[in-house]
Amino acid sequence: MTKRIAIIGAGPAGLMAAEVLSQYDYHVHIYEQKPSAARKFLMAGKTGLNISHSEPFETFIQRYDQREWLEPWVQQCDALWIQNWMKGLGVESYIGSSGRVFPIEMKAAPLLRSWLKRLAEHGVQFHYRHRVIDILGTQLSIQNVMNEHIDQIHFDAIILACGAVSWPSLGSDGLWQKWLNRDEIEPFQASNVGVERHWSKFMQPVFGEPLKRVEAWVSDGAKTMGDIVITHYGLESGLIYKQGRALRQQKKNRQPLQLILDLLPDQNREQLTQKLQPSQRQSLNNVWRKAGLDHAKANLVRELVAKEFWYQPNILAQKIKHLEIDLTGFRSIEEAISCAGGVRREYLTEHLQLKNHSKIFVCGEMLDWDAPTGGYLLTACFATGRAAGEGVHQCLLSHQ
Repeated sequence: MTKRIAIIGAGPAGLMAAEVLSQYDYHVHIYEQKPSAARKFLMAGKTGLNISHSEPFETFIQRYDQREWLEPWVQQCDALWIQNWMKGLGVESYIGSSGRVFPIEMKAAPLLRSWLKRLAEHGVQFHYRHRVIDILGTQLSIQNVMNEHIDQIHFDAIILACGAVSWPSLGSDGLWQKWLNRDEIEPFQASNVGVERHWSKFMQPVFGEPLKRVEAWVSDGAKTMGDIVITHYGLESGLIYKQGRALRQQKKNRQPLQLILDLLPDQNREQLTQKLQPSQRQSLNNVWRKAGLDHAKANLVRELVAKEFWYQPNILAQKIKHLEIDLTGFRSIEEAISCAGGVRREYLTEHLQLKNHSKIFVCGEMLDWDAPTGGYLLTACFATGRAAGEGVHQCLLSHQ
């Protein structure tokens, strides 16, 4: 009899696992509690689908906190592989000036439509508005969301591709955690999310404005360059996301959360000190502006640097080059683009198989790994989805 495989979750990881398994003689069923597939994928692609990054693999893999674990899978699913895979779906891609990989149309919807069509043609069966509410062995309790009817269905293997806990309105609600033991899961934390700080009313005029081309770091950590947006709650941008791991480590160590900025990284301290010399013919605002402090940066300096130092060029230059921003925390995990935490490596085999249940596999954001935005998240979801699909195939072959 043809073996039956259930995939819980129709996001990128689950779809990629289905693609692997659709090459073989299996009955593949995808259960998705939402009315349609890959809603978070579609949301991420609304402003331009950054699907991977073309930088050298040695650099690429360093973006992950669990790089040794992910490396063999990501290496088989790198940017070139993803571009060729997209081309096979009729979607051409290009590499932007930053090295990021995008579909030419920029949007996620055309790619997803083509992908779903091919999976259906290969026999993959989709069950939308069906929520898995329990797992007993390899039997699933599946509830039809429309009429609340529950079926008990046995499968030969199960792949969990349920997502983490960010953007729960799109389907990643984390309810799957009750199916596993607590010690199998590293608690989730918000990743790729804004940080919070209480601003004075003085900062309101610059809410929504960017701090352009600044350098950021945490304690003695690595420095990264980019832009940061000042928000009513604190700070947000890809540059903040890149420092998120170091900030979470501060929190884990029960240290005060603090981000350090160099507002003018293209000038050294001596050059800046010279430009900040007071002038009788120019206002302080003009001196600062000519030194390189635009409206947003000048307001931030006024907010964080004591007034007594504004007219002391040497001290002010030091502050601008090493501006300490004390933070109060992170935005909620519901607002996060992704999550750190998930099913721990030590409870899984090299094929992403639960050690205490040989017929259940895990992939995607459910796993305990973290990465910044920039194509790294989707790449790892594709890569672990492929790995789980191949793991299921090897498992079922060995049990024939």
